Amino acid sequence: MSAVFVQPVRLVARAVGNLDLFLLVVLLALMGIGLAVLHSAGADGGALMRSQAARFGVGLVILAVLSRISPVRLRTWTPWLFAGSLLLLMAVPIVGTGGSGRRWLYLGAFYLQPSELMKLTVPMMVAWVLHRAALPPRLPTLVQCAAVIGVPVVLIVMQPDLGTGLLIGLSGAFAVYLAGLSWWYMGAGALAAAAAGVLMWMFGLREYQKNRLLTFVDPERDPLGTGWNILQSKIAVGSGGPTGKGWGQSTQAHLDFLPEQTTDFAFAVLAEEFGWIGVCLVLLLFVVVLARCLWIASQARDSYARLLAGALAMTALMYVLVNGGMVAGLLPVVGAPMPLVSYGGTSAVSILAGFGIIMSVHAHKRFIGG
Repeated sequence: MSAVFVQPVRLVARAVGNLDLFLLVVLLALMGIGLAVLHSAGADGGALMRSQAARFGVGLVILAVLSRISPVRLRTWTPWLFAGSLLLLMAVPIVGTGGSGRRWLYLGAFYLQPSELMKLTVPMMVAWVLHRAALPPRLPTLVQCAAVIGVPVVLIVMQPDLGTGLLIGLSGAFAVYLAGLSWWYMGAGALAAAAAGVLMWMFGLREYQKNRLLTFVDPERDPLGTGWNILQSKIAVGSGGPTGKGWGQSTQAHLDFLPEQTTDFAFAVLAEEFGWIGVCLVLLLFVVVLARCLWIASQARDSYARLLAGALAMTALMYVLVNGGMVAGLLPVVGAPMPLVSYGGTSAVSILAGFGIIMSVHAHKRFIGG
């Protein structure tokens, strides 16, 4: 009789496999909050929420699969994965589609945004380069890392998608930083970034991108144009107060004052409906996720796994900080989604895939080395 109960337990344990249950529970809580926000903000009877739930399901399957793949095998595959995603990115200007620029590839059954894949493959490739070199990295290694980061960033900025390009550049830079980059190189890199920023302002930015930066400094300069998004988002955040107006009661979203309320500004809907208590709860969950992921990275015995897990964790945190700052009017509007809260197919799947890789690092830490 006991075998009747033991066998199902074994099957469940085998199905769970290498998943980090603590991290998974926190991620599921964030996904649940995100679906609740989308149900309210979508105003379409829950169709948007169901679509996102299906994408979460695909992402969780990929997370479970990746958690069972050894980081050693991922390290072997990394150059091929990076090359493949880079080829897809290069195909975007030729056969891509999109409303405000070519950013997606239509693959028949679904749309794929190759820049989202680069969130994974750029830090993977940088970690691969660093794993093969002496640490802390020297100048020749840094030049290789700069090329790995720079090529996809330039291609993404040309789409044009400046915000995603800069954030993907940071995802690779995090791996370099975690490799023990000296302060001298960090200072030189900061000066180079400042010089590049000046040159980009003079020659690289389009007029609407310059307007976004100017509007960030003074949203009132064009309150009915470029300043509209920031001003309406700040109204939504401020009107929520400590406890919020209640689920489904976001006037900014339901009266169409708040733009992109299901994507870039979904977090503003959360702030209006659940108040600062809801905002603090979500941010606390993200802090728990980051702490868990960084702990997993610190336990890895392989430099590739350690750098990759740390970079993926810090990249997710960066998206949280950038989106939160954008919604609160503390940062320019750059089109960065709030992980697991904003609506998005490729984005949700890539985020969960990244956490699957981190879980793989944790599950295989006893079997990797060097």
